[in-house]
Amino acid sequence: MKVWIDQDLCTGDGLCVDRCPSVFVMLEDGIAYVRDEQGVHNEPGGSRDPAEVHPDHDADVIDAALICPGECIFIEVEVDTSEKGQPVLAGSSHG
Repeated sequence: MKVWIDQDLCTGDGLCVDRCPSVFVMLEDGIAYVRDEQGVHNEPGGSRDPAEVHPDHDADVIDAALICPGECIFIEVEVDTSEKGQPVLAGSSHG
């Protein structure tokens, strides 16, 4: 999962930081940004520079997005299209 913040919409309430300080951070400008192992992603309009979310933080990031008053947290989820994740259909064969 990846996450980014549209700083133009951020109200600076810091609820995201309260919910998941491992992923969200407030900088000196009073606006929230995302961070990961690469550091703080502070390019405005962050869709070009999303942060990778460790799976341990997925639920907290989703909660932060849901409670955000500015509705500025955007989540990108990668969909597994490999056959590994597909259900197996059982049937009978006639031979």
